[in-house]
Amino acid sequence: MAGAAGGRPSVWDIYSSMEYGPAPEGAGPAQAWLETHGRSFGHFVAGKWWKPEGRETASDTNPATGELLATTLQGEPEDVEAAVQAATKAFEAWSRLPCHARARHLHNMARTIQKHQRLLALLESLDTGKPIGEVRDRDAPLVVRHFYHHAGWAQLMGTEMGGWKALGVVAAVVTWNSPLLPLAWKICPALAMGNTMVLLPPPRARLSALLLAELGAQAGLPPGVLNVLTGEGALAGGLAAHPGVDAVAVAGSVEVGRSLRRATAGGGPRLSLQLGGDTLAVVFDSADLDGAAVGLSDAVSCQRGLAPGPGALLLVQEAVAGALLQRLKMRLGQLRVGDPLDKAMDGGALVDEAQRGAIETYVEEARAEGAEIFQAWAALPARGPFYPPTLITGVASTSRCVREEILGPVLVVLPFRTAKEAVALGNHRPSGLAASVWTENLPLAMEVAQSLQVGTVWINGQNFFDAAAGVGGTKESGNGRDGGKEGLYEYVRPSWQSRPRPGPTELDYKTFAASYGADPPSVPGHSGVACPELEENMPRVDRTYKLYYGGAQKRPEGMASLPVLDPAGNVLAYVADGSAKDIRNAVEAAHKAAPGWGKRAAHTRAQVLYYVAENLELRREEVASRLGALTGAPPEEARREVDLGLERLFHWAACCDKSGGVMQETPLHGTTLRLCQPLGVVGVACPDEHPLLSFLSLLAPAVARGNAVVMVPSPRYPLPALDLCQIFDTSDVPGGVVNIVTGNRDHLSRTLVQHQDVQAMWYFGSPQGSQFVEWASAGNLKRTWVSHGAPRRWEDPAQGAGEEFLYQATQCKNIWIPMGEIFAN
Repeated sequence: MAGAAGGRPSVWDIYSSMEYGPAPEGAGPAQAWLETHGRSFGHFVAGKWWKPEGRETASDTNPATGELLATTLQGEPEDVEAAVQAATKAFEAWSRLPCHARARHLHNMARTIQKHQRLLALLESLDTGKPIGEVRDRDAPLVVRHFYHHAGWAQLMGTEMGGWKALGVVAAVVTWNSPLLPLAWKICPALAMGNTMVLLPPPRARLSALLLAELGAQAGLPPGVLNVLTGEGALAGGLAAHPGVDAVAVAGSVEVGRSLRRATAGGGPRLSLQLGGDTLAVVFDSADLDGAAVGLSDAVSCQRGLAPGPGALLLVQEAVAGALLQRLKMRLGQLRVGDPLDKAMDGGALVDEAQRGAIETYVEEARAEGAEIFQAWAALPARGPFYPPTLITGVASTSRCVREEILGPVLVVLPFRTAKEAVALGNHRPSGLAASVWTENLPLAMEVAQSLQVGTVWINGQNFFDAAAGVGGTKESGNGRDGGKEGLYEYVRPSWQSRPRPGPTELDYKTFAASYGADPPSVPGHSGVACPELEENMPRVDRTYKLYYGGAQKRPEGMASLPVLDPAGNVLAYVADGSAKDIRNAVEAAHKAAPGWGKRAAHTRAQVLYYVAENLELRREEVASRLGALTGAPPEEARREVDLGLERLFHWAACCDKSGGVMQETPLHGTTLRLCQPLGVVGVACPDEHPLLSFLSLLAPAVARGNAVVMVPSPRYPLPALDLCQIFDTSDVPGGVVNIVTGNRDHLSRTLVQHQDVQAMWYFGSPQGSQFVEWASAGNLKRTWVSHGAPRRWEDPAQGAGEEFLYQATQCKNIWIPMGEIFAN
């Protein structure tokens, strides 16, 4: 039928073709805001705009059109100093405000952002190329929701976070090119807990952060509480390493995370990493394939989701692979990519042509390897950094496009046969950000969700977010959490603890503690070496202290021993001088034991710890006597340390079945579960203070929460730990759950922290050793907990058995389970 006069389609034409028409969103409010600032922005420090002289500028452009939006400053070290000083000054008053006062400030900021929500959405879309529909309907409302939610946490801090206090000045470094939601993830919990912030937005998308800072000032936020610096990536290292910064919160790439981990090593600031990694999707033959195709294609079309890019790895069961791919190709072929301000667009622009070239490199490499490439070119604009939704099939699991994250709308597909194979493929990746599981079989979905090594799992859905449920990853995707109560712990420290300020020292990381047997031990013939005691002219049988791993006592690979001296300098015994090979053997034993121990019922783990305490009680006098002879402690003091050790075992046995997780109250029509899961293999280097009590205080929480441990006991007083080996053997502790390697603490810790199969490292030793552990952990970005050489009163329950231990021994996973079979909502 002919169109209406003037060439415009008639109603009949529209309904016949069902084609989308243009639905542009007017950019007037955003352009007007830019004009009020003369399209030139400085830093926002101490509640006002600040343009220091002599600074270079950078251009902020619309990635879809190349249009210049504004110029911003390239910050210098002097600017970092000024911002940190402003935040430090503001912290004194902000942290002392009543909880209700801080809650009012965050509530007012939520209200103010809500009033200017359209402006914020338009500015984010213009600055990043993200579709306006996604920003307007998801990101901007979530920002408001985060401020409201954390206003509640600010109100409840005194009761819900008792025993914790603010860290101080938080440096937030966001390098993801769609920063609006990550900005809220960092700002809200930090301010709610009484911290102040210096924020560094991504170099290519700075305007949203500057608008948020201005809205904060308009809402009455005190000057200096929220400061924004602009600059290139080099500024991030200087900000993170500034001695006035007490914590560093990162949302960015793996490379940025590694760089800042090394930059802050030994300085004392808390580091929270929320890094990249593609999203995993697992589709079983019991899935609703139409629903899965819709969810996956929508996720691919999003230019930026939880990760810095929408690239994903799809694992699909062989029986339904063909049917799902057919549906996906149909869906992807109908997606519209174009002007980000068009409300009908599914996908917007990439950041720049460089990102487009990087995506094209991955795709062409896969094509050269024989992969089948499906791309929907028809709807792509002729100009601009746009890339079509892409499907890659027929690749091997070793292909680069499978192993590495692709920052673009690319879905890579691998088939699998069994659920066990799917879990193995999903976990055989260095990153662990998020996953979706598609099946109508709920027991299967829950088992797979619990088995996948990721921070978030969506069942029969994709990209659910809310302020009440934390986001974050595992492995190289970082260890930080933002959102929910679990996200608050990133921005607080125990009330008794002062900020450690050791100051990084000049360490040769290549040689630090690298030599085995550097200090020659006492040998026969030297003074102070005791001879065997005689009883009725008969010598006592010599006791040989060995290493303990895999449930058995082992001689050291180096076949060497170290003397253990009493307070008078006499040799009480010799212990094995463990080496790197012994650590590797112990880690192998722990790695085998960890999965089974983590799956044991919490009640069973509790019973094992109670049994250890029971058997330790039977040997109380013997252990106390040896402890007194070793340390010189009076008998009563030695017995008290044993009794406190028994109390710690009971405490953590009691916690076994009471800290597994909670149900989160999110807007989802369904259930959101937060699980507190074990880390895996934890390396623990123990201090010299209270050698028995500190050993048990560190071992018990890790084991109680399902981890396997490799313990390096006090090098000065190792005998109490070795005396426990026989107790472990008679207390039903499975072989490999507890492993003990004696020797030089720093040398053994070096091997532990560099081991790729160790998921976390706890170090209680020297400042230099703490610095090395933090620096070396950048290898696989494992979690660390170090003392920086600061002493701890292990006999004090707050310092030796507080909630901090539970936080360090677990990682949170949120599982989103939608409903709707009976009621739609």
